[in-house]
This record gives sequence, C-alpha cells and structure tokens, in this order.
Amino acid sequence: MTTLDLSPTPVAATGRAPTGGADRTRAAMVGLLFLVATVTFGTADALIVGVLDGTGYLAATSAHRGVLAGGALLALMSGIAVVAIAVLMYPVLRRHEQRSLGLAYVTFRVAELAAILVYLAVPLVVLQLGDRLVDGPTVGPLEPLFSAQHGAAMLVIYLMSSTGGTMLAVALLRSRLVPRAVSVLGVVGYPVLLVGSALAAFGVGDVSRGPGLLALVPGGLFELLLPLWLLVRGFRTTTPSGETS
Repeated sequence: MTTLDLSPTPVAATGRAPTGGADRTRAAMVGLLFLVATVTFGTADALIVGVLDGTGYLAATSAHRGVLAGGALLALMSGIAVVAIAVLMYPVLRRHEQRSLGLAYVTFRVAELAAILVYLAVPLVVLQLGDRLVDGPTVGPLEPLFSAQHGAAMLVIYLMSSTGGTMLAVALLRSRLVPRAVSVLGVVGYPVLLVGSALAAFGVGDVSRGPGLLALVPGGLFELLLPLWLLVRGFRTTTPSGETS
C-alpha cells in the first residue's frame, strides 16, 4: 500500500531554483490569472443564475440576451485562465521534482475547462432555444432542465477543480515554493470540497447553498491567499543547503 508523500523534496541538479526576473514574472502571472479566474467565473455564475432562477426567461430571452452572453464569455475567460495557470506552473513544479503532480494538475485543469464548456453551453442553448420558441404551454416545463444542467456542470467543475487543486497544493507543500501555511490550507481545503461535491453528486448535501457552502471556504481562501502571495513575494527561493527564504 502506497501513501502520499508530503515531505519536502530537494531541488534537483543545481540545488537552487532559478530566482531571476523570469520566475518573478511567472509568479506574478500565475497570481493574476488565479484572481482573473475567480472573479470572472464568480461574476459569470451570478449573471447566469440570476436568469435561471427566474420564471419565464425562455419566452423573454431578448431581455436577458446581454446578461447570458456576458456570462458565457466570462465563463470562457475563466476556463482559459485555469489552463494557463497549470501550463505556467508546470515548468516550475518539474524543476522542483514535482513532474508527476505537475502533469496531473495540467490534466485536471484541462478537464475543468471541458466542464466549463458544458457549463457555458447552458446560457448559449437558452439563447438559441428562446429565439425559436413562442410563449406557450411547452415553454415552462423546459426551464427546469437548464437549471439541472447548470447544477450538474457546477458539480463536475468542483470535482475537477478540487482534485487538481489538491495536486497543486501537495506539490507546493513538498517544493516549499510558498509558505507552508498557504500550502496546508489547500491540502486541507480542496479534499473538503472534493468530498462535499462527491456527496452532492449522489444527492447527499448541496455545495451551492446553505451549510454546504462551507465546503467552499478553505479552498476559496487558498485561491485568494496564494495569488496575493505570488503577486507580492513570488516563489520562495531555495538555497543549496535546502533552506528557504
């Protein structure tokens, strides 16, 4: 039986991670993209849910066209940002002997993008369908289907995000690229979201409202503190003796 190794891994070859301007710029870009992904997806979901929670929106899509189209565009921006984060992080993690976790992180971020594409299909289909329907007895029963698709897509996004986030947090903990407290927050927080999302997928609990929202808090804090650290301080440096600064 194997266990996940959380112990620090020494930097390969030179014993020192490059700490020049390129790495500082990369850290700032990752931090900025984290914030972009969070803000754009949060705004997109607020816009889309604002329409889906109403009634009669299929018969009045012209009134919601700008909101739904804007939500879809912001969701796409978020999906592109999460993949860009993983692509930028991979060379750094590979250099710190975290290649497997880095590849896993890229894989799950790409899977998250695929889930986001399913998610943003909801407002796009609503727009297309609304243009072809007229108000009548067949319109109303269709509306709950889009709410259900939205909920299912959100669960898949959470599952992919929490799994990939766990990979990143473990890699950061082992490589000591950021303070241990930040890494531990992700190591603890993402599995909490993963379990909550898995239970919700089987109808046990709900991570989108009520007490279930607490499952989002630790991972959300990680995705706030990590980018702020990267923007202000960048990646922590490793000395030949293994100490960090």
